[in-house]
Amino acid sequence: MSQSTTIAAAVAPHLYWIVSRAAGIAALLLSSVSVSAGLLMRTRLLKGRLPDARVTHEALSLATLAALAVHGLALLGDGYLRPSLGDVAVPFLSGYRTVWTTTGIVAFWIMAALGLSYYARAHIGVQRWRSMHRFVAVAWILGVAHSLGEGTDAGQTWFLVMTAIAVVPALALLLYRHFAPAASGRLAGAR
Repeated sequence: MSQSTTIAAAVAPHLYWIVSRAAGIAALLLSSVSVSAGLLMRTRLLKGRLPDARVTHEALSLATLAALAVHGLALLGDGYLRPSLGDVAVPFLSGYRTVWTTTGIVAFWIMAALGLSYYARAHIGVQRWRSMHRFVAVAWILGVAHSLGEGTDAGQTWFLVMTAIAVVPALALLLYRHFAPAASGRLAGAR
């Protein structure tokens, strides 16, 4: 038996789990970069300097949703967990690490609804859409919590370092977005 046949035989029973795991990691990275891009578009840091920032943000958002769909759907083929469609799509239904699974499912549905709401902006109204879209940060935070709470690699140094590299900039921009305008407004009023 050749080495490649041996590797294929060892991987085959775990292929769905490996695909789901890879898609989950990709979704974590893509969503973090997408959140960063979205926040950068609204700050003075890069305003007007990136002509295609909206296109980039939209592409990252859609890629995140695709990775999340693969993450959940690939689990349907996993021979160890054997989840149903309901287990991967309905909060609190799965018996596997219910809190963390539910956190990920809720994060997905919020992210999908708010991310795809961009295409209904004209019907929703731009101001209402912007107000709603701010809750994407909540979905992202729930997704990060899901990754750290349930992910197979959550305790591994490489995963924690990679997560920090992706998450810390987005978190810093989120904090800047929420606290810097209030601080600059108070400073402007004091003059």
